[in-house]
Amino acid sequence: MRRLSAGAGVLLAALALVGCQGLPRAEPVSTPTDTARLFEDLKASPAVLQAFLRAMPKGGDLHNHLSGAIYVENYLQWAIEDGLCVDRERLVLLDCPPAGANPDDAGDAVAPVADAVRDRGFYGRLVDALSTRNYRLYGRSGHDQFFSTFAAFGAATRGRSGEMLAEAMRRAGAQNLLYLELMVSPGMGAAAGLAADLDWDDDLGRLRTRLDDASLDAIAAAVRSGLTEVEGEARAALGCGTPAPDPGCGVTVRLLAQAIRTLPAPQVFAQLVLGFRLAEADDRIVGINLVAPEDDPVALRDYTRHMRAVAFASREAPNAGIALHAGELTLGLVPPEALRFHIREAVEIAGAHRIGHGTDVLYEDDPRGLLDLLARRDVLVEINLTSSDVILGVTGDAHPFPVYRAAGVATALSTDDEGVSRIDLTHEYLRAVLTYDLSWADVVELSRNSLRYAFLAEADKTALLGELDRRLAIFEREAGAFQDLVPPGSVPARRASK
Repeated sequence: MRRLSAGAGVLLAALALVGCQGLPRAEPVSTPTDTARLFEDLKASPAVLQAFLRAMPKGGDLHNHLSGAIYVENYLQWAIEDGLCVDRERLVLLDCPPAGANPDDAGDAVAPVADAVRDRGFYGRLVDALSTRNYRLYGRSGHDQFFSTFAAFGAATRGRSGEMLAEAMRRAGAQNLLYLELMVSPGMGAAAGLAADLDWDDDLGRLRTRLDDASLDAIAAAVRSGLTEVEGEARAALGCGTPAPDPGCGVTVRLLAQAIRTLPAPQVFAQLVLGFRLAEADDRIVGINLVAPEDDPVALRDYTRHMRAVAFASREAPNAGIALHAGELTLGLVPPEALRFHIREAVEIAGAHRIGHGTDVLYEDDPRGLLDLLARRDVLVEINLTSSDVILGVTGDAHPFPVYRAAGVATALSTDDEGVSRIDLTHEYLRAVLTYDLSWADVVELSRNSLRYAFLAEADKTALLGELDRRLAIFEREAGAFQDLVPPGSVPARRASK
């Protein structure tokens, strides 16, 4: 679709011809038609269907925040290795008090993570607190639980970017994904600092002149150096280039620079300027996004300012991808008037190439016209079913996923924050298939869309699509083995009910 510099190289690995993992040996299925029939039969056994979908070669995950992609278990292990503490009452990871500090300053609640998790009951509570696992048991909304986790495990992310990237790639490789676009915030704190003393100015050209270019260049140079270091750490952790590399080495990775939309508007503007500057200077960073709760009072107040800021800043990197969280809202979370324009402004003002979530599309003014606009401009909507369920309580027929598809709007499935949500991309495919009775052709289309709308150089995109088709052809020839795993009697019963 839209990206981008013709010389863009693969970030962390060239295409590795890794076979589909976990696929049982069997007599071959001869045609895609046979696979389509098999797929319908497998719906009679969700457990077998899950195994089928995990083994299935998949395109990519276009909506994935790196910090939220990591499971709590990793964070707790790193916290132990780094000698961090946990506040037993607030269930937050933090630095331990310095040696010799007054115990009263920290209180009895603070203890080394290594000691605290020896209590298996507490360990379970901590996993719950740092993710959305069992959130309904604690009388807290999924929305509040979800967004609270990032600050709670934040201390464990420090100095672990290489291992975090390796973990995301490892998980993708284990599910036979070819591609990841990961949202990260490199240099964003420093960029926000450049605008700390600035007031908003509706004249964005004038506001732009108040950002020092030399300082922006220095931040960008530091980010590029840091990414190279992180890349090397991740490849080493995965054994890339060794005789036995992890399958994650075969996953192509790109990054989206995410600006934090809850900061003062001048600081958001500065972050966007840096994000587009990075995308112009480094082929590993292929676009931008805005993150943090869309329903936050600051994010709501400044929404149109942010859309104008994206449009203005994008002039410095016209080939960069623009993917925006928009419409991650529902009635009751915000007043009705806040539901009427976010997706439209993301497209018409900011020029978004992709929309993340888009859950409130039918609450917007002229939804039919908006759907036509999305289809006409070929804007893809990144569908995050579990995230929409947990954060917004929107699921099943209340979710607009089938509406988008019926209106001819391109969609792809993604995870959002698979570690926080305790899922993976295979789970999202399974959920979509069982909830909306998708066909094998539907699943293949969703998978291919995740590459067609990736912010990749055309040559890289073509290569990945060709590799996906090659792997799918192999998969279809061998997939018949899954038929034998379906419990006897379940398939005839399903056929009779259809």
